[in-house]
Formats: sequence, structure tokens, C-alpha cells
Amino acid sequence: MDKELIIRSGSSYVDFALLRDGRLIELHKEEDTNGLGVGDIMLAKVRKPIQGLNAAFVNVGHEKDAFLHYHDLGPQLASLLKFLKWVISGKLKDFSLKDFPLEPDIDKNGSVAETLKPNQPILVQIVKEPISTKGPRISSELSIAGRYLVLVPFSDRISISQKIEGKAEKERLRKLLQGIKPKGFGVIVRTVAEGKKVAELDKDLQSLFNRWVLMCRKIQKAVFPSKVMSEVNKTGAILRDMFNDSFTGIHVDNEQLYEQIKKYVQEIAPEKENIVKLYHSSVPIFEKFHIERQIKTAFGRTVSMPKGAYLVIEHTEALHVIDVNSGNHSNKNNDQETTALSVNLIAATEIARQLRLRDMGGIIVVDFIDMGNSENRRVLFDHLRNEMAEDRAKHKILPPSKFGLIQITRQRVRQELNIKTKEENPSKEGEIEAPIVLIDKINIELESIIKEEAYKGRIVLNAHPFIAAYLTKGLFSSIRFKWFLKYKRWIKILPRDAYTYLEYRFKTNEGTPL
Repeated sequence: MDKELIIRSGSSYVDFALLRDGRLIELHKEEDTNGLGVGDIMLAKVRKPIQGLNAAFVNVGHEKDAFLHYHDLGPQLASLLKFLKWVISGKLKDFSLKDFPLEPDIDKNGSVAETLKPNQPILVQIVKEPISTKGPRISSELSIAGRYLVLVPFSDRISISQKIEGKAEKERLRKLLQGIKPKGFGVIVRTVAEGKKVAELDKDLQSLFNRWVLMCRKIQKAVFPSKVMSEVNKTGAILRDMFNDSFTGIHVDNEQLYEQIKKYVQEIAPEKENIVKLYHSSVPIFEKFHIERQIKTAFGRTVSMPKGAYLVIEHTEALHVIDVNSGNHSNKNNDQETTALSVNLIAATEIARQLRLRDMGGIIVVDFIDMGNSENRRVLFDHLRNEMAEDRAKHKILPPSKFGLIQITRQRVRQELNIKTKEENPSKEGEIEAPIVLIDKINIELESIIKEEAYKGRIVLNAHPFIAAYLTKGLFSSIRFKWFLKYKRWIKILPRDAYTYLEYRFKTNEGTPL
């Protein structure tokens, strides 16, 4: 199973597409904004504790106050508040916690009104971005994530990822961390730490500790509210959380970003350095790897699957509903139960992909095709769980109900990715313009480009695939041949999946707009 990460850079955004055997399975966007991101640590101020909700609203600098429930305070809240008070006052100069006296854990069944006071300063971490009309969800149980480890201040606990199954390996990692872990800090060992040597773990641990010290120094001069630690950028976060030996290529179309990624891969996996490649071509990188086409076919209300089956995906305020349809799927056995199982297994694979691709969260109800055989229902359930095993978002899948429904809950920490797949009708009369109308516009612009005589090289026309097909139809394209006779220039036509119906651009052979 080969994985490739394709990175497209724009002036104010970076798009990340994760491919598995050439098939798009995850799509992320990093935009140049000053918003809040999951993992950011904020120096905030309590706005108002709400006794009835056993929670508090906290000012983190967003237009909507953040929500902090009592259960998200963390048992070491008293230690955190005392530490913060000492740092702000300048009383504490050593941020290592080795000599810091920890306070007793707070009562797990206590009241937020007795724990937090209005206008009280507090350190919080964003665990869920603002979604729709809701403000961010936060926690005061801080953690700093690295490649192999997660550093947890005001704790002494060592936790090992449940995905590391070997008892001997768990014990080895536990002993290693006990020897290098700084006092006053707990550590969570991530799955990728399996088999790693002490030098690699210690390097990661020191990097996390240095980030903690830098944050504490920033707190001394910070105002309320403000961001005192940012999660690493999207590029670093994706590579940190997803990169493994199955990656066969990382393709980047921006030289500066290429250098950053190559340097990062050199640090975490020197043997994989050569898979990072700078993309050079006049063809956009998402076009080259057929990502634009996959985006347009994967994000619609209806999603096609092999053998004629399809999904219908509906989104309401409360939940997502996915309906599985067999379409014109046929089975050579002409057996309804076998056909239903075949379609359901295909659908389960596509549903697991869709959840990751769209980053769907909350409650998802899937209406599979009814099956009377209990063994077939168990096979479907196991298959869906296996397909979702690589999903990094926390999720839970319930067995099929008597009605053939499977219920899924999936962690939602960001706004769901929603890509428009339909284009507005460009004609006011409700009819699509004939390609020849657009050709007239293209002719006028082409003639002006030729007359200016500023560019003597080959001219490339980028257009919607329908328009490109119209221009190149036949063994010898009559339109292009007329252009050649008139302008003594051969115009190259390139289809662009990302373009709308009436969108076109003239470019040089190197991809520079004309």
C-alpha cells in the first residue's frame, strides 16, 4: 500500500491531498488566517461560570466565548493556576517544574463555580475549533505533541499507546521514559515510537520541553487574551501524525515549502529524504495527480461506486445520513443476499474514505441494504471497523440494528470540509451557452495577445474539459488549424478539471499567465 502526499501552495493557502494507491483519502487546507487552531494554547480569562451547566465561558479572543466544562479542567488545575500566578507575578524563574510544589488534584465531582472565579486568568488549550454558531471548545489539561511523545505538565504518569500491542515493547518504552522524563511532567508514548531508540525519544522530549519553556517566557509579557503557543503548522502536523514507512512520495510545488519539508523529513526519517520532490511543470500539481477530478466526483450529494452502486449523503443540523443503493449492480449468482453483502462491503470501504475525506463528525447513520443472515451482518461490521482502523479521529461504531442501520460517532474538531461541486448556470435564460459562444470570446482575446507581440513562444490555452474537448475534436482540429493559418502559431489546448464552464486562461509554455 503506497501513500503519497501532494501539496499545492497558493498565495494565502496550502492544500494537502493524501493519496493511497493513487486514490484520494484525505484533503486538508491551511489558510493564512489568525484564527484558532486545535492544539493552540491561550492565556485566557474566565468570563462567567455557569452553575447549571457546571461549566464556564472563557474569553480566548474569539468573537464567541469558549466553552470549558468542569470535566475538561483536568485534575491538576490547582497546580496550573498556582504556576500561572507565579509566572505572571515574576516569582517563578525556573520553568522546569522540578522544584515546583504540586497542589492536590481537584475533586472529580466538584463544581466549576467553586473552582473558577470571574476575570480569573487561566491557561487553556483549543480542543475543538469554532463550528457554525458555537465558540471553540477548550481544556485546561495541557499537552504538547511531538513526533514520538506527548508532554503533559503537572503529571508524573507514563501512558503507552494502545496500538502498541507487545508487552515487552511497552515495558521497554516505559523504562526508557522513566530514565529521561523531566520531573513534574507526564508523557504519552505515541504509536510511531515503537522500536525507537532512547536517543530519538530523548531528542523529541527535549524539543517539547524547550517549547514549554519558551511558552512560559512568553506568558510573562503577554496580555489577556492572547496565544502563547501555536500548534505546529499544518504541514508539520500532517507529517508528524501521518508519516510512516508506507509513504513513497511527497510532492511539493513551492520551493520554500519543499526545503522546509525536506529538512523535517531529514530529522525524523533520514532514509526517506529522497521521496520529497519539488514539482516543476506547467500542468498544475493537482491536475497532474488527477486530484481535481477526484474532488469533484467525491464531494457531491451522490457518490458513485464500482459496479453501478452509489451512496447518497445528506447532512442535517443534528447528524449525517448515508443511504446505500445497489443501482444497476448485478451478481452472477442471482442471489439477493449475496448481492446485498457485495454492495454493502463496497459501500463500507467508500464510507470510511468519505468520513476522512470530508472530515465528517458527530453522529453518522448508515442505511445499508438489508441482509437476513446474521453472519453477513457480522462480516459487514468487521469490514467497516477494519476500513476505519487508520482513521486518526476518535470514533465508535455500533453493530447493525434490526433495521440494518449502523450508527457511527466520530470526533469533530474542525469545520466539516464542504466543496461545491455544482456550477451556477451562466445563462440568465436558464440555458447553458453553446461552446461556440465562448470560442468567439477566446478568439478576441487570442487576437489581442498575438497583436501585442510581447510573447513569441508557444501559447497554451487552459479551459474546462468540455471546452477543451470541443476545441480538439476530430483527427485534425478545425478551429486550431484556422488559428494556425491566421496567426502562424500552433495553440496548445490543456483541459483543466478545476475550471468552471466559462473559465479559461492563456499561458506561456512555462505556465506564466499571458
